[in-house]
Amino acid sequence: VQLQASGGGLVQPGGSLRLSCVVSGRPISSYDMGWFRQAPGKEREFVAAIKRIGGTSYNRDSVLGRFTISRDNAKNAVELQMGSLRPEDTAAYYCAASERRLITGYLSDDTRYDFWGQETLVTVSS
Repeated sequence: VQLQASGGGLVQPGGSLRLSCVVSGRPISSYDMGWFRQAPGKEREFVAAIKRIGGTSYNRDSVLGRFTISRDNAKNAVELQMGSLRPEDTAAYYCAASERRLITGYLSDDTRYDFWGQETLVTVSS
């Protein structure tokens, strides 16, 4: 399976971006999906995740109300709609897929994911 992430770019504070991660090789319904990010000099951190069953989603606290994760089964993709962007959202963003069904507490654990896409860079700056 391959994950292809796209949609990053330079945006001003308060702006919006939509990241997309297309899964090839198997239906996206086979995976729990997550987005992670890594800012320069910092560890990778969880951003959002969505379960394969029911589409229940989870976000880190700092993006609640600003970011929305969703699945598009027709595109075989997971998307991250980001709004009200802040300079601290600047990072390399990665999508990830888990073949195993993850309990809620594991969704934010990057070691639980089996497949990763390449980075897509998001820079929030005026």
